[in-house]
Amino acid sequence: MHLTETKVAQEEQGWRVDFVGDDGDAVTVRVADGAYVDKATAVQRARAIMVQLTAFRTRGGGRSINSYDAASNGNFDGSETELDTRH
Repeated sequence: MHLTETKVAQEEQGWRVDFVGDDGDAVTVRVADGAYVDKATAVQRARAIMVQLTAFRTRGGGRSINSYDAASNGNFDGSETELDTRH
């Protein structure tokens, strides 16, 4: 799926972020605390949720296959890559 559109809607209990692909497939993420989060932050949090749920070519959330996969775990907030991290 190649992302072609991101739809964001504020709802009563938070934000709904729809990631839509070129083939029509879509993934919806609901982000809580809508009253305290702006639209851009809601999209960032939705992307972070998606990264946390993705098991980068591993089964059962096991260790990454190689150091590249481990370094590409989507956690770009820290200054160092944690190569011995399970995801």
